[in-house]
Amino acid sequence: MDPGDPAGDPAGEPAAGDTAGDPAGGKCVPMGRDPLLFLQTLQTLWSTRELGQLREEAQRGFAALEDPLAALLDMLDGSRGWRGKGPSLEAWVARELKRCLQAQPCPGPARGSPGLKQLQARAVKLLAESPPGLVEPLVSIFQLQDADRSPLLAHVHRLHQEGKFKEAIVLGTKLRLQADLDVEKMCIPLLLQDKADLVERYVDGFPDLQQRLLALMDSWCQPSFDIRVVARRYPQTTLRLERLSPRALGRQVLRLLAQHGLDPALCPNVVTQQRLAALRYLCYKRLVERSVSRESWAEHVQGLVGQDQGLQEQLLQLLASHDDAALVAQCALDLLLPEERLPASVAAELRQLRIQERTAEAPLEDGKDDYYQLPISREHLHFLASWEDLARHQEELLQPGRVVGMDLEWRPSFGAGGRPRASLMQVAVEGRVFLLDLPRLSSPAGGQAPQAFSRLVSRLLADPSITKLGYGMAGDLRSLGASCPALAQAEKQLQGSVDLLQVHRQMRVADRPAPGVEGAAGPRGLSLLVQQVLGKPLDKMQQLSNWDRRPLGEGQLVYAAADAYCLLEVYWALCREPARFHLSGDLARSLRLARGERAGAGELPPLQKASASPQQVPAGEDAAPEVPARAFRVVCDSMLQGLARSLRCLGIDVLVLATGEDHRRAAEVARQEGRIILTSGLPYHKLRAQVGAGRCLSVDCSLKARQQAMAVIRHFNVRVTHSDIFSRCQACNCHQYLKVSKDVMKQLVWLSGHPEGPSGTGDEAAQIEDERETGSAPEEAPGGCTYDPSCRWLEEEDLQSRVPATLGNGTRLQLSGVPAGVLRRPGLRHFYCCTGCGKVFWEGSHLGRVAENFREVLEGVPGSREPSRAPSPAGSPS
Repeated sequence: MDPGDPAGDPAGEPAAGDTAGDPAGGKCVPMGRDPLLFLQTLQTLWSTRELGQLREEAQRGFAALEDPLAALLDMLDGSRGWRGKGPSLEAWVARELKRCLQAQPCPGPARGSPGLKQLQARAVKLLAESPPGLVEPLVSIFQLQDADRSPLLAHVHRLHQEGKFKEAIVLGTKLRLQADLDVEKMCIPLLLQDKADLVERYVDGFPDLQQRLLALMDSWCQPSFDIRVVARRYPQTTLRLERLSPRALGRQVLRLLAQHGLDPALCPNVVTQQRLAALRYLCYKRLVERSVSRESWAEHVQGLVGQDQGLQEQLLQLLASHDDAALVAQCALDLLLPEERLPASVAAELRQLRIQERTAEAPLEDGKDDYYQLPISREHLHFLASWEDLARHQEELLQPGRVVGMDLEWRPSFGAGGRPRASLMQVAVEGRVFLLDLPRLSSPAGGQAPQAFSRLVSRLLADPSITKLGYGMAGDLRSLGASCPALAQAEKQLQGSVDLLQVHRQMRVADRPAPGVEGAAGPRGLSLLVQQVLGKPLDKMQQLSNWDRRPLGEGQLVYAAADAYCLLEVYWALCREPARFHLSGDLARSLRLARGERAGAGELPPLQKASASPQQVPAGEDAAPEVPARAFRVVCDSMLQGLARSLRCLGIDVLVLATGEDHRRAAEVARQEGRIILTSGLPYHKLRAQVGAGRCLSVDCSLKARQQAMAVIRHFNVRVTHSDIFSRCQACNCHQYLKVSKDVMKQLVWLSGHPEGPSGTGDEAAQIEDERETGSAPEEAPGGCTYDPSCRWLEEEDLQSRVPATLGNGTRLQLSGVPAGVLRRPGLRHFYCCTGCGKVFWEGSHLGRVAENFREVLEGVPGSREPSRAPSPAGSPS
């Protein structure tokens, strides 16, 4: 039989023991059909680390054995090497046999047969002494999930008593023993260790256990509960209690409730916690911001509090803590609160309100003239609720060359989890606003109205000649996709759009604060933009109203129309007077082009400020807004490979076109993923015409890669910190690493057949660097500049196989690039591997050199720093 490449755990160092072979010729003794002689033959190759021959002998031996399953048990019974700590030949043989049987099953005892039961009984006895690396192959080979459960349960209980909680729950999951184990006992220590993923896998497929787990987690969210009381039961275990705050637990519980489709009533403490948070938010919006109408506020509060005595008491306390007695009395009147439970001053105001029948809301709802007013009459608002309505107005909605404002409304969910389902879609054109009733236009699925609606919206989004205006369009389109499955790809369909949120971030309005930094009760977001451009903010009183209710109120209709139409008026004002709002010349020209002076179909206005040359943007009013390095995303043409590596080195997300790939692909990626294009030479003007000047930058190829990177960083005002350096793989752009201990790395390298490390000209620099630093411990630069990425340790579950070393996602580790001297370095404790390409990194002097090279643009650098150690990519330590 041909099992293919072996897989499994590292073989490690073989223990000194018996060897077999021809002393004269060094050839293996023929093993015949004797399993112990087979094991002795393999021991010879194991001792000499002849991995290739070891594989070949194992494959031949399995084929020669009359009963491989019984032979494996004979080997384990006749040897004691596997009972100790560390890797063993016997465990390697078991994993190899498992792989062999999976690749080419051989005849054996039938499931449930007496012969298999006898083998299972022997395997279970061995299981009680087996290390973790031997348990999984034994379970698989002997189908122990179907064996007598009593000894299996005993083994799981023993692991748990020894404090091996992870091993116990993993084995219980593999053997499907959940129904016979105490879910609280198994899960509590794992939750305390922040290993909720193992717990979730343990209860997967067991609805009753899922309910019990959620009930347990909910009990930890009681206001008086102290998690430290539970933690004292596990004094020898390293716990992570900071991850178990009621708020964090509540989020996990809500996620699991939605994931498993369970009734929230199972978790009353979390539901109460969620409602209390929503109640506080609503009281803040009503009493402090004064940005929600009486009707909407009362409806939401009554729905949240209901008959819950605790929440009623919390509501009274929240109202009593506010010092505006008149406003609190108005709230009490709207909620029909009993007078005797209110403070004396509020009760007096409430009596006065009742006597005078003063139910108007002068402090909140007067002064409409202080807000933006919809400039079109009510007759020009069209409510569309059927496919006939859509057909009647389709031509006007899809008229080429026009500008439309788009927005969505949905009922507030107050943190209930999941993306909200949109209730209303607004599309504004000059002189008109169309309000699309999403509940009626999106059901029944497959009906005439949903088909007509999805076709119309898809055509609108995909037509580059129609300029779509929005404010935070990506989130709106995702909510639209959640409400209408046929539009799940709406975000990718979008062409020819201007997100005024991005424009707002670039505005520099004299004597006005930046977006979102006014006082608590001041306008924010789109309301602030409207105020800055048109002079008055939006009236947001209806924002939190019930948008699922039909018919919608008159105030809701006007609010929804104004939310979309104001986008048009803001856009026109920016096009007329770009200098007034300190917009860059390129941005202003692109806005005008989008308005109707297009150079060609498909051109997009910019989302970031840029010019045709990578010169430094001066600080001050005209500087581009600061962008964190890890939030800055670019796409480079194939001529800028060096620049791409330098930017990735600083934590920037960089995609690179393949050699020979059409430059138009860069424009496509930029539009779909919101990236900036970095290009060289002639393609610049063509690309700029497709995506807008603000999203395309021409790079000077006469500069070195480091100089190019500095120019890009300064041009776009990218903030780079020490923690950004090497946060992303230079080779493949992946930002996820796994930490590997030095011992495990040694085992993986040896098993890969590269015990001597890399060789050849490509790795000479690595070996020279390695030998030069052999024996030295990692240094730490002044100021604590060290490399400590946020990543977890490589665990057994992460490996699909060990020979060749392959991660669960199919990525093979590039172990040939690890120099032998690095593995011998005494000061080195661990390595890092990229989960995207498998490249291996280790602590070296690269971080200090990079920090020094980019010292001028690194944030928080007090002066020159001595080089400190950071991981160096395998084969490229300098």
